[in-house]
Amino acid sequence: MQFLPIFDYNITTILFCLFCLMALTQVIYTILIHGKLSFFTGKKAQKNSNFPSVSVLISARNESDNLYENLPLILEQDYPNFEVIVINHQSVDDSSHILNGYAHQYKNLRVIEVERSQHLKPGKKLPLTLGIKGSKYDHLFFTDADCRPTSNQWLKSMAQYFNDEKQIVLGYGPHITKKGFLNKLIRFDTTWTAMNYFSMALAKMPYMGVGRNLAYTKPLFNSVNGYKSHYSITSGDDDLFIQETVTKKNFSINLDPAAFCYSEASENWENWYMQKARHFTTSGRYSVFKKAMLGIYPLSMLILLISFVILLFDVNFRLLTLSVFGFIVLLKWWIQARCFKKLKEPGFIALLPLYDLAYTIFLPILYYTTDKKEIRKW
Repeated sequence: MQFLPIFDYNITTILFCLFCLMALTQVIYTILIHGKLSFFTGKKAQKNSNFPSVSVLISARNESDNLYENLPLILEQDYPNFEVIVINHQSVDDSSHILNGYAHQYKNLRVIEVERSQHLKPGKKLPLTLGIKGSKYDHLFFTDADCRPTSNQWLKSMAQYFNDEKQIVLGYGPHITKKGFLNKLIRFDTTWTAMNYFSMALAKMPYMGVGRNLAYTKPLFNSVNGYKSHYSITSGDDDLFIQETVTKKNFSINLDPAAFCYSEASENWENWYMQKARHFTTSGRYSVFKKAMLGIYPLSMLILLISFVILLFDVNFRLLTLSVFGFIVLLKWWIQARCFKKLKEPGFIALLPLYDLAYTIFLPILYYTTDKKEIRKW
């Protein structure tokens, strides 16, 4: 079996050319996009030692247990001047009692009660808008009731990236590690998503943040009338808002582990499925360019895999095909492993090529089987 095949003008040669084109696409994307995060050091970022006064906003609905456990970790941040605003959105549990108790204990806590009404839309946009309108300060931090910062330096770590030019700071919200296949799947999905949006941001093509760990200024919020352009859908307070307000220069990313905000992953398939479906409802509003940039990697990977399997049956092309595919796997393994290490998920690195393969097949199936119409449940 010779290394270089005999190239005749036939279907197999055309298929091999398609295989090489997809391989080249994977190489270029991996180096130019994921490579940005892989080799990112953060040394070029201009950090500000003058910490502005900030308002932390949390929209909570029936989160009494999470508020009881996690709210003190935010209220006790090591930061010069800040307030925490919890918008208790139509809760029917003990959230009000817990929040009132904490409000007596912590002077920097403010509570906004949103009474139950069948006319109010689900989701966080209304309560967050109320919180933003009632906030004292122009620098706004966002997290969820089920999230806990890894340290009391969360606010300082995020706030240091604000300056006259930078109005958005994108943070990271991983999930707590537990046993079980679902937990591993959700953590991989979260890490892979973070790798993509951090990499795209570093490539000057930012398209999203996560509401579990995000900061931006009130003037920026007011400049686009808040969530008005996408208020009709429940989701979008993080990705659609970022796409509407971000420029190539007005944002920073924060990969400091002291500023990670961890949360519990869903413990049953139905809840996670609903969560993914809710996230997918915003995809139709992405620009064509953003859709293309997000779709080119999984599509080229899928075509690469199909053509690879077919070419293995041709002895003439087998050795060269294996060599090209092996190079692609090793290159991606090296670069993406560095990304996962930065995001503190080293447990996936050993089998990362297999996870990449499975995820490439699984994600389109998940996307096309979910109902991407408005999800009313929150």
